[in-house]
Amino acid sequence: MKHLYPLTIALLLAAPAAAQHTAPPTPAAVDPRVAALRDAALKDDLAYDIVEGLTTEVGARLAGTDAEARARTWAVAKLTALGFSNVRSEPYRMPVWVRGAEEAEIVAPVPQKLTLTALGNSASTGAGGLTGELVVFSSYVEFANAPSTAVKGKIVYIGNTMQPTQDGSSYGANGTARFTGPALAAQKGAAAIVIRSIGTDAHRLPHTGVTDFPAGVKPIPAAALSTPDATLIERLARRGQPIRLKLLLTPKMIGERESGNVIAEVPGTDPGAGIVLVGGHLDSWDLGTGAIDDASGVAITAAAAKRIMDSGQRPRRTIRVVWFGAEEVGGFGGKAYAQRHGSERHATASESDFGADRVWRFETQLPESAKSVTARLASALAPLGIVHGSGLAGDGTDIEPTVATGVAGIDLNQSGLRYFDTHHTPDDVLERVDPEQLRQNVAAWTTMLAIVANAPEEIGAVPRQ
Repeated sequence: MKHLYPLTIALLLAAPAAAQHTAPPTPAAVDPRVAALRDAALKDDLAYDIVEGLTTEVGARLAGTDAEARARTWAVAKLTALGFSNVRSEPYRMPVWVRGAEEAEIVAPVPQKLTLTALGNSASTGAGGLTGELVVFSSYVEFANAPSTAVKGKIVYIGNTMQPTQDGSSYGANGTARFTGPALAAQKGAAAIVIRSIGTDAHRLPHTGVTDFPAGVKPIPAAALSTPDATLIERLARRGQPIRLKLLLTPKMIGERESGNVIAEVPGTDPGAGIVLVGGHLDSWDLGTGAIDDASGVAITAAAAKRIMDSGQRPRRTIRVVWFGAEEVGGFGGKAYAQRHGSERHATASESDFGADRVWRFETQLPESAKSVTARLASALAPLGIVHGSGLAGDGTDIEPTVATGVAGIDLNQSGLRYFDTHHTPDDVLERVDPEQLRQNVAAWTTMLAIVANAPEEIGAVPRQ
């Protein structure tokens, strides 16, 4: 899932209004060939086939593990069988964290077992576990303002109440508790930390996710509680009685291992026109089977690219489909891709990493020479119920290092109203994918590729803030 870290949010809020908005495009006629491709894609079955195959034949794909390696082998075979060109795996090495035992219970004032899961990069409590006083903070801000003396040697709890939003903006606002909370707790001398899961559900299924401990900060045990268990702790805290928690977490770092990106292409007729980069991430967390995050994304983009490939007419620009590795644990695949391919000419970059619900909005960040592309996209996407947004495109952990070099961006935004109900939970499974909504995604991406890959305009670099 793409990460809206607090610094990114702050920079967006601080940017001048003119830099955040684009004028509505002038309506443009829709090419009948584009419309035909779009409408045919509404009957697509390939994307669902890819999601079903990846989640059934490989399953969970934690970055840097044997499971992710099996996924790369599966992906190369699948993309080759589909007829893509230049299919290959590009390996790199990365530090690997693996999960261990996960148990917790309230010892006092009322004994109660809890449901939780370790956060990526969490330290271990040791095999004997850890028991200590729980100090409760209702929000990250309240915790951040607390003196170190209030938490030293104790187990910290951070609450938050995340509400569903169509654009997913509540993730950035509430995710700070997970992104930076554990590191701050470690710096303040806490023995461990548990947070209310960063999610919008009320199920007893905790949400995992990576947390970062900066250099020089010793990691501490860090976990996320399911929403009902977090609410129980908050109710107990309001009664004013001391809470003692027993915690057992035994994850570990196992050193450097291999990860990699899987690449496939639809060759274009004009090598000088630039590459149209699309894709999603192949890895997933290990609690579910990664159907929503992000088997759907790799499936949507590959299915759309195949529709262009099978149209009978080669696109002007090469379409490069990348199934990035190790996104969930730090965006290693996106960084490795940019390092290896940064010298190549890219026209645009886009990724699908927000589940499988309907695309409701698109945004662009294109050079002046290609502004008319936005108008054509607006007209062709409108029949799918997709509106043109006023923001600037280029969002996504995997494409971020590439767009940072000045590559133009095009975003197709899916609805986030139910995404964070299952995000990073054991419930991220095939049953959460709606085939009809998946088809609408494929139609949207097919439309975008048909227009952008064949656009006669020059699509050069764009200035970055």
